[in-house]
Amino acid sequence: MNPVVSVIMPVRDGGAYLRDAVDSILRQSFADLELILVDDHSADAAIAALERSDPRLQLLANSGQGVSSAFNTGLARARGAFIARMDADDLALPERLARQLAYLDARPDVDICGACVELFSERPLRGGNLRYQRWLNSCRSPGQIHRQMFVESPLPNPTAMFRRQALLDLGGYGDPPWPEDYDLFLRAREAGLRMGKPNEILLRWREHAGRLTRRDARYALERFQAAKAHYLARGPLRDGRPVVLWGAGPTGRLMHDLLAAEGVRIDGFLEVDQRKIGGEKRGRPVWPVSRLEALERAMVLVAVGSPGARERIGVHMESLRRVEGESYLFVA
Repeated sequence: MNPVVSVIMPVRDGGAYLRDAVDSILRQSFADLELILVDDHSADAAIAALERSDPRLQLLANSGQGVSSAFNTGLARARGAFIARMDADDLALPERLARQLAYLDARPDVDICGACVELFSERPLRGGNLRYQRWLNSCRSPGQIHRQMFVESPLPNPTAMFRRQALLDLGGYGDPPWPEDYDLFLRAREAGLRMGKPNEILLRWREHAGRLTRRDARYALERFQAAKAHYLARGPLRDGRPVVLWGAGPTGRLMHDLLAAEGVRIDGFLEVDQRKIGGEKRGRPVWPVSRLEALERAMVLVAVGSPGARERIGVHMESLRRVEGESYLFVA
């Protein structure tokens, strides 16, 4: 009899964290699962040291072609109606799978379920990490996730649970020149799939220097922005309406260049910095924010990521009766 949930965990050199990550899945309150651990050509002994008495644990070998290939190797063997992602250095709380299944059962229109997370590290987390955690955990409804997808992925990759057919329709994880998980969720948005999260924290997400996101050039900020530009050009900007960037600083200029490479013309920049207003950036005019009233048809891309900026700009946009997702999007 097939399990209800197949949990796929790609591993390359799982080290001291692997055993606890595996145990956190095998000790779930929802027990009708299989855990497919895909060894992506590890050089350490972490997998060999695992206790293998639980028949739900399966080990597969992959040829070291990377995390997407490893996950897709596991997907090809998975038998569950639901496919869950798990990383080898994180900790799933005991109710994770049960709560995600209940969420999907109650919302048949949702295709992908994520979870709220607690970031943790050997050192105290501060500033940016705490703001990031608050933002992640505030994006829960399908509408919020849809609108905020171009800020960054509102779904932490190791929390994802997919309806099997939805993941197969997406073709699994790809191997793009930017983060593979962000690419998957951007493709899901483009395909019209709905994504949501239960309210509870269901995963402890470990921050450490050895994470793939710290070592792989595809996770650099410019690569995230390149992914956004690619899918913005294919989706929200494909209708050819005027496009304006709010923010003529480094982030805005980078987004201009990446969108230009995708064939999107930027009409101008909006700025609050009086020193920039009236000049040009990238050969485009820099206007005061008051210019918005004359730009009724434009899609405004807000490329300002400083603390509190999204909240302040959102309030201003609402005062102008602009609708997030329809007439403006946050892209930083």
